Amino acid sequence: MSNSALSIRPVATKADRKLFVDIAFRLNAQDPNWVPPLKSEAVELITPEKNGWFSHAKAQLFIAEQGGVPVGRISAHLDTLALEMPAGRGFGPGVGFWGLFDATDEAVAHALIAKAEDWLREQGMARALGPVSMSIWEEPGLLIKGHDHAPTVMMGHHPARYQGWIESAGYAPEKQLVTYELDISKQFPPIVQRIVAAGEKNARIRIREVDRTQFQREAAIILGILNDAWADNWGFVPLTQPEIDDVGKKLKPIVFNDLIRIAELDGEPVAFMITLPDLNEAIAPLKGNLFPFGWAKLLLWLRKPKVRTMRVPLMGVVKRLQASRMASQLAFMMIEYIRRASVTRYGASRGEIGWVLDDNQGMNAIADAIDSHVNRIYQIYAKAL
Repeated sequence: MSNSALSIRPVATKADRKLFVDIAFRLNAQDPNWVPPLKSEAVELITPEKNGWFSHAKAQLFIAEQGGVPVGRISAHLDTLALEMPAGRGFGPGVGFWGLFDATDEAVAHALIAKAEDWLREQGMARALGPVSMSIWEEPGLLIKGHDHAPTVMMGHHPARYQGWIESAGYAPEKQLVTYELDISKQFPPIVQRIVAAGEKNARIRIREVDRTQFQREAAIILGILNDAWADNWGFVPLTQPEIDDVGKKLKPIVFNDLIRIAELDGEPVAFMITLPDLNEAIAPLKGNLFPFGWAKLLLWLRKPKVRTMRVPLMGVVKRLQASRMASQLAFMMIEYIRRASVTRYGASRGEIGWVLDDNQGMNAIADAIDSHVNRIYQIYAKAL
């Protein structure tokens, strides 16, 4: 097969999309730490009618074949909202993306990346960032540290060899995203406990659980804080209503009131923290398939999940408080309350926070204060086209 000509063709049909998903399963099957996604969700991600991200973005998927055998895949895409962002914050005019990348060897990898670059040039793009699969809110970056353990829910996992292949294709590191791991079965250091205790005596502060029965209202509150808190961050692209609807549908089954907190100051919502039980622990044995028995097993788990790991994918404090002591106090209080619930109600012993921008000094300081350490690093690469 190695002597056969390599061909790369665009994904054009429903069958092609299914094959595109299946390639990832075949090429990652021997990695014990790769968690097969649910195939139905993986197909929805790349189907414009099923993914709200396509309301402001477009993509072309490609499949590489050699000797009639699929040997790789890649997506090339652009986001109109990302194009509108200030260039100083990572994206901006002329910046396109590629992602959903898998390949059997370096030659296939280079050919796929070149194909994605050609498509981006045709769209008028002058710079490529990758891998970003497919939105910055989904699975950005290539895993370059942490290959020895499985990812948590909604985090990517890639073979270590991909790093060399991407760099040899002319890509330079642009931004690192990190995740922090910590033991949540033990109490936080005394200084953090004192900060939490002081906050509990402050009548101006209220840390409340979300109300899942008022999902849309609570989501709107969190989105408002998020858009304010993250607006100046590298790579920020505001979430649109179609995307919010999709995320709500996808995550609602693993949203639990006591794992998502909103902090109020003088009655005003000013901070939030979202924590999710690690769904990957439940879906890994399903091998991507809900049927014939996977659906029943997953429903049973969702009734009262017991997990080892909790993941904090998002937290934020409104911009006007970010340089104040109040910001860290609210963060520590939310983290502590969710830690207690995670241990006592869900049996968790491990937490993972992230991703976090490597230069986010405030979040990195909080992570240090609660005795966490970096366990995974994701690299986003850039190249002029």
